[in-house]
Amino acid sequence: MKKSTLLTTGIIGSVIAALCCFTPALVILLGAMGLAAWAGHLDAVLMPLLAFFIGLTLYALFRKERHDR
Repeated sequence: MKKSTLLTTGIIGSVIAALCCFTPALVILLGAMGLAAWAGHLDAVLMPLLAFFIGLTLYALFRKERHDR
């Protein structure tokens, strides 16, 4: 995978996961689809997902920094 693709994936994934974690967007969407019962389990999925994408972004930045030297 290219370094720029890895960085782009990390940043986009982090932004989407953060939006779903810190705004009620996903809860409203699940409620509109009739799946509001799943809203209680979102933290168990979204927080590790956010941590993964932030880690992926940091890894891509580290690789880019190391390659640019």
